[in-house]
Amino acid sequence: MPNQDFLYKIALTLVKGIGNIRARQVIDNLGDPAILFKEKARLLELIPGISARIVSEIRKPEVLIRAERELDFIEKNKIQALFISDEAYPSRLRECVDAPVVLYYRGNSSLNAPKIISVVGTRHATAYGKHLVREMIRDFAAYDSEILVVSGLAYGVDILAHQAALDEGLSTVAVVAHGLDRIYPAEHRNIAVKMLEQGGLISDFVSETSPERSNFVKRNRIIAGIADCTIVVESASKGGALITANIADSYGRDVFAFPGNTKDKYSMGCNLLIKERKAALVESAEDILREMRWITEKKAPIPIQKGLMLDVSPEEMMIVDILAKTGSMQINLLAIELNTPISHLASLLFGLEMKGLVRCMPGGLYKLL
Repeated sequence: MPNQDFLYKIALTLVKGIGNIRARQVIDNLGDPAILFKEKARLLELIPGISARIVSEIRKPEVLIRAERELDFIEKNKIQALFISDEAYPSRLRECVDAPVVLYYRGNSSLNAPKIISVVGTRHATAYGKHLVREMIRDFAAYDSEILVVSGLAYGVDILAHQAALDEGLSTVAVVAHGLDRIYPAEHRNIAVKMLEQGGLISDFVSETSPERSNFVKRNRIIAGIADCTIVVESASKGGALITANIADSYGRDVFAFPGNTKDKYSMGCNLLIKERKAALVESAEDILREMRWITEKKAPIPIQKGLMLDVSPEEMMIVDILAKTGSMQINLLAIELNTPISHLASLLFGLEMKGLVRCMPGGLYKLL
């Protein structure tokens, strides 16, 4: 738990005019942030980046009073306060120039796991996007049960990624845009509680901070910086997922995007990232594992046993046979080939997807796994 020395580290983050970059400069120059609150004003103005205006902000008594209140909140609620130089602080995030100097964390997973992925996307996930998230997380879990899944607890792709990770036994951490005295959105409270036992919640905002719009952009940099790579499942041409992807790209991190129909609103962002070469085009978790060079000859993803067809109906077997010969086929052509109504065929294909035998690709294209 943080001791009284942490009071000044928290206070540093509360001074108006000292952002993350300047805070790190102060730490580099002084070492101990306590000096900032104990040294004489005229000497403080000699520190690079510290003006007379900022000194006046440092000297305001409410800064330390607020820091004391936060320290009390942290201790009472068993929250880990991580300073940027602490061993438990996320090492990947520390490499980013604008990394927060203090993080607040509730959970039981290491933020320095060997493999960390961030999954982001639209709040309005389509059936295609939901399927991609579930399948991708399932395949990641099949390859390595120690992969940590990071997202933002928001509606859509975020919460789907967290839930899928919980279902598959993976640890998952949510980066939130408010203090750890609340959960937003409230509908995701139950999942957030489960994550405290199988991951955690992280924020760089003090308690009593509401989820203001500007805070979401700030938290996106943590989602981008804390992971080895950022994966965009679905996104419109504008939105938080694209912001996160662009931040990850600026950090020099790998960015991956699933392509989609060029006319689909929630594929436009992914297609744009790929078009601008800010993201690599991927179609599966295996593509990402290979791009990240996480697949080795000694360990490969658990294959789906296509030979076990005992629960496949004769109609489903006809679809499997056609796809085995053609490699892939669009649903309309399949309907013609089988002389089957599309509505009925869609139901059959969905059943085969749930059995892990076929995959739906962009444009209504289906292929065997």
